[in-house]
Parts: sequence; C-alpha cells; structure tokens
Amino acid sequence: MDPARSAAALEHEIARIEALLRDASAHDWSRSLTTCPRWELADLVGHLGGVDRWVVGAVREGHGRTESTPPPAEGLAGWFDEGARELRETIAVDPATPAWTFERGDRTVGFWQRRQVHEHTVHRVDVELALVGETSPVTVDVAADGVAEVVEVFVPRRLAKGWLDPIPAAVRLVATDAPVEVVIGDGDPVAQVSAPAADLYLALWQRISLDERTTYAGDEVVAREVLRMPLTP
Repeated sequence: MDPARSAAALEHEIARIEALLRDASAHDWSRSLTTCPRWELADLVGHLGGVDRWVVGAVREGHGRTESTPPPAEGLAGWFDEGARELRETIAVDPATPAWTFERGDRTVGFWQRRQVHEHTVHRVDVELALVGETSPVTVDVAADGVAEVVEVFVPRRLAKGWLDPIPAAVRLVATDAPVEVVIGDGDPVAQVSAPAADLYLALWQRISLDERTTYAGDEVVAREVLRMPLTP
C-alpha cells in the first residue's frame, strides 16, 4: 500500500477501536479474549498503547527501548487515544525517513507505516470479538498486504530467532479476490491454499480457521500442518 492508503487504513482501524473503548463498561475491561487466551481486554489495550509509544520512540529517538506503563482500566481508553494520536503524527512523514525497526533490511518509517496498520487491524478484530461478538470486514487491500507482510517479515524473522521450527515443505497461498500469491517455505510447493485475502490474513494471525471458502490442491495434510504453525507472534 502507498503511504496515503496506509495512513487512511490506520486512521480507520484506530477510530473503530476508540469507538468500541468509549462504550466499554467497567465490567468489559476484565473480559477474557478468545483470540489472546492469556489476556483480558485491559491487557490488550495496554499492549497496543504501549506498542504505539514504542514505535514513536523508534522513530523519534532511533531505538527500540521505549517502555511505558498503562494506567488502571478506567484510564485506558484515554491513554490509548493519546498514544494513537502521537503515533499518527510521528509516522506522517516521508516513508524513506530513517528509523529504528526490528527488520534489518528496512530501517525506515515506511516499515512502521505498514506494520502499524496490521498491528491495529488484528487487534481491532480482537476488541470487536470481545465486546460485540463479531467482526467488521478487513478490506481486501489491507488483507492482501498483510499476507505478504507475514511471509516477507515474520516467517523469516521467527525462523532466524528459533521461534519457529523449520517449515516441513513449501506451501503456496493464493488470494481468490486479490493479486496475491506467496510461498511459505523453501523449494517447490507441495500444496496450494486458495481463499479470500481476509481469510488467509486472519488465519495466518491465528484469529480464524479457514472454512468452506478455502480450497486445497496438492498435499492438504501438509498445508494444514504449515498453517497451524506459529508463523506470527
């Protein structure tokens, strides 16, 4: 996505989260998250607000050491709003601007312009499931870019760090509604998984299981095994 589209997508996701949190009751903050089993809603919002401040530090100060402490639950919505506003202001620059990132091959603000769209999209889904029980759609272009980001950034990083076992065989993922075709693993793919981009995206982030809109070609057993692996944090 180009910078303008990334900015618009991030604005949309933040606005949706803010609207949900404004309506949250005192009880809602202790709701358990089905998509993040160790967390309650307050933990998730604390994490997301902390990530926003961490990215601000990465851009303004050039390091990844920024830490922040969330307030009690009753102050979390406003705290999240403040951090999200500062994030948007900080990354609204030329994407080629130097910045610290965790991706050695891309030390620019453009990395964060992309990454924060997906950070907020995935966690918006978490907040919606916790508070309203269903999710609003992920746009095709965001989902398509998110599928590519997982394969380009997270799979290699997790393999290099030893956080992910070796991929047993290559699997091709094909979006049925966008020009996206990526391969997880090395060598010739032994299987192909075809589904709408949003389904592939949310499945890679372990937010949904692929359903009847998914078709498999080749070795379906291996394809399912690969998709069950912790390809993302």
